[in-house]
Amino acid sequence: MIIAIHHRKGSFSDRWIKYCEENLINYKIVNAFDNDIIEKVKECDIFMWHHHHGNFKDVLVAKNILYALEHAGVKVFPDFNTAWHFDNKVAQKYLFEAMDIPFVPSYVFYDKKEALLWIENTTFPKVFKLKGGAGAANVKLVKSKSQAIKLVNKAFGKGFPQFDRWQHLKDRYEKYKRGKDSLVGVVKAIVRLFVNIEFSRLQNNDKGYIYFQDFIPNNNYDLRIIVVNGKAFALKRMVRENDFRASGSGSLIYERKAIDERCIKTAFDTNKQIKAQSIAFDFIFDQHNSPLVVEISYGYAISAYDKCEGYWDEDLNFIEKQFIPQNWMIDNIVESLKTKN
Repeated sequence: MIIAIHHRKGSFSDRWIKYCEENLINYKIVNAFDNDIIEKVKECDIFMWHHHHGNFKDVLVAKNILYALEHAGVKVFPDFNTAWHFDNKVAQKYLFEAMDIPFVPSYVFYDKKEALLWIENTTFPKVFKLKGGAGAANVKLVKSKSQAIKLVNKAFGKGFPQFDRWQHLKDRYEKYKRGKDSLVGVVKAIVRLFVNIEFSRLQNNDKGYIYFQDFIPNNNYDLRIIVVNGKAFALKRMVRENDFRASGSGSLIYERKAIDERCIKTAFDTNKQIKAQSIAFDFIFDQHNSPLVVEISYGYAISAYDKCEGYWDEDLNFIEKQFIPQNWMIDNIVESLKTKN
């Protein structure tokens, strides 16, 4: 057995490689952007690539390569079930509806007139989102009909850049004030006002659709629940000061008692339908205190979860011990290969 790993510093691959070396698992590092990558990986049994939504080349080709290899019988991470909906909130809306997953009511329009008619008959506030972006990027609270109309006009006009430079600066400055970022980070954000990131320069503006979610009030935090290989771990993320967004706030609570175990159960039950190798759920609560999924992702910050007190198994037993979820990913895909053979 050979595991091919596309290595990117700071990604899951750092821990994958270390785990393989510590456990004498045969692996080789490959460059997924080589012209002959398919031929190189077809010689292996498994291919693992932690592709990132903010890397233009990853966005351009990762899913194509992974799914082609999966069709050819190579075990891959992330596989189709895990990642076809990655960084696409509109795709996730359709998935949640198709599988009757409890989620925040969402609305997408591909026709400007229909969007404007809906605005005339709905209530505010609403949450506007682009289909892509993590850490609460490309997310705005829409407080009025007039603000919504301006967004629709832009969505069906010049569109929205993939990277909002002014919002990025504001977010970095707010984190700096709370001690969650450095002055260097703020300076870098200022530079970004004048020098755009590669991802945004190469990507076309988002346009031709508009996406809103209901605003669910009285949520001063969300719960991030991650399921990998029959185990779940979690943390609470407090919303930003004078804001409604929790993702990217940097204000994290790890204690087990802070986690509503209904969300753990919902995460396990939902993933039995989705069948993802790794899946992160963001939960908030409706007016009846029932958990609702906001969105999902196969990837997440790596070191942020090292402080978790432990994890739950599928019977909701809590195991208090340190863990490395990236190791579980290898265990899971190796076991699936054995089952296949």
